[in-house]
Amino acid sequence: MTLPKLRNIGPKSAAWLRQVGLHTREDLETAGPVEAYMRIKRAGFKPTMNLLYAIEGALCDCHWQEVPETRRQQLVAEAEAAIEQLPPPRYKPAAAPVRTTVLTADTVEPPPADPEDSEKP
Repeated sequence: MTLPKLRNIGPKSAAWLRQVGLHTREDLETAGPVEAYMRIKRAGFKPTMNLLYAIEGALCDCHWQEVPETRRQQLVAEAEAAIEQLPPPRYKPAAAPVRTTVLTADTVEPPPADPEDSEKP
């Protein structure tokens, strides 16, 4: 069975799962919901906890909203523990503030003469 036919797994979620190497229900069962979620997160996608519940629901063959609250809390705790182990994101430092300069005819200098132009007859 392919992932697009699993309950709760829509086209976008299925594409994410395929891109992280989870192509079949068996692949998903082997990885488990937290590992599947973490693979997607490590790949740079931005899944919500609803995906975690959707994967659990797909494996249990129930709607993601029917996943019991105690199981949801367990999944969230496991996912948050795994997220803490991820390396910090690499951010570029913020750019310096932009300063606007207004040029007037008094402040504009003519461009320097091209040296090649002065050598021509």
